[in-house]
Amino acid sequence: MKGIGISTLAGVLLAVFAQTAAAEVKVGFVNSDRIMKEAVPAKKAQQKLEKEFEKRDQDLQRMAKQLQGMQEGLEKNGVTMAEGEHRAKEREFNDLNRDFQRKQREFREDLNQRRNEELAGVLERANKTIKAIAEAEKFDIIFQEAVYASPRIDITDKVIKALTETK
Repeated sequence: MKGIGISTLAGVLLAVFAQTAAAEVKVGFVNSDRIMKEAVPAKKAQQKLEKEFEKRDQDLQRMAKQLQGMQEGLEKNGVTMAEGEHRAKEREFNDLNRDFQRKQREFREDLNQRRNEELAGVLERANKTIKAIAEAEKFDIIFQEAVYASPRIDITDKVIKALTETK
């Protein structure tokens, strides 16, 4: 529902309520954030990503410690070093720092891309599950975004349970 204005939403609701004026309207709500945090497929996707990127993350942490050590060495011994040696150490530090920044940026970009891929799959499964529940229980409309939703119409737990059962 992101991107839909209040007037458009009001028009849609008005149309739904007008068509079913004589019948009772069944409305539901799903908390997408909870599904992406609590559903088994979402948790498995997160674990898969952590495992996939673990080695690169550890390499970056090692590089960061190495940089920190080099910087501390330069600060501590910089005054007593010969000018040529000091310049060489600074150059080495700057080269490593550039390499670290590049690898860190690539890591974030790759991680974000893979996270989007994994979460798109989870979202697709969640939407199919929501639709199946809506059809089975004869919901007229189910919202995924709302400022407020009564716990009475919240079907998030049903969706999470259904996603767990349909591994």
